[in-house]
Parts: sequence; C-alpha cells; structure tokens
Amino acid sequence: MPTSEIPTTLERLVYTSRATQPLGTVDLFNILNHARHNNARLGITGHLLYADGVFTQCIEGAPQAIEQLWQSLMKDPRHEVIQVQERSPITQRRFAEWSMAFSSYRYLNAFNMPGFFPLDANGQSEKSVLLSMQP
Repeated sequence: MPTSEIPTTLERLVYTSRATQPLGTVDLFNILNHARHNNARLGITGHLLYADGVFTQCIEGAPQAIEQLWQSLMKDPRHEVIQVQERSPITQRRFAEWSMAFSSYRYLNAFNMPGFFPLDANGQSEKSVLLSMQP
C-alpha cells in the first residue's frame, strides 16, 4: 500500500479543569498563542473553552502527540481538578482548521484574536457545541 493510502491514527481527548487563579485577556491571549504554536508543531488541532474559571479543551491528533501534550497539561500549574471527559480514537477531526479555536466571553477578546468564538447567553459558541457531540 502506498504511504499516501495508509490511514493515519487519530485520537481525541476532551478534559475539564479549574483555573488556579482568575485569568484576564492578556493571560488568555498568551495561553492561546503558546497553545497554537505547540499544537501546530505537534500536528494537534482543537478548541479551548474558558468560562467561569473552568477550561474545557478538546485536542485531536496522533496518539503520541496527544499523550505528550496531556503529560504537559497535567503538570501545568494553571490547572487543578483535571478530569478526562473523553479519550478515544477518531476517524475525523472536529477542529481541523484550527490549531486551537477559542471560545469565551466577548469582553475577553480585547485583542480581536483570530479563531475566537464568543459565548452566547447560554454559554455556548458555534464551536463549543462540538465539544459535547458524541463521536
């Protein structure tokens, strides 16, 4: 079988965690830029939701890359009470166009970040609803 026809194994990991301290616009901007850089290097795509001091993040990519990022996240002092919501093999990415899409309150987007999806009155965005979809 030619290399281009070998299926790529993908995995999705969704977790929640509580921020150890309140985060503002600059904090979130820095987190997002750092995540986008690292995720692009690792071939990871995903989405980060930040609301009421809680992160919900979905990361998608090769299992080795997901594990490497997961180990790093578990050591990150900005997170506590980390809980895996889903970790499973996938055949298709939900966030293929984003190294890290981001949803939060509109006022936290002072820097007009690309890939920002503001939360509506129900605490959801057009991208955050994909976090709770069944595989």
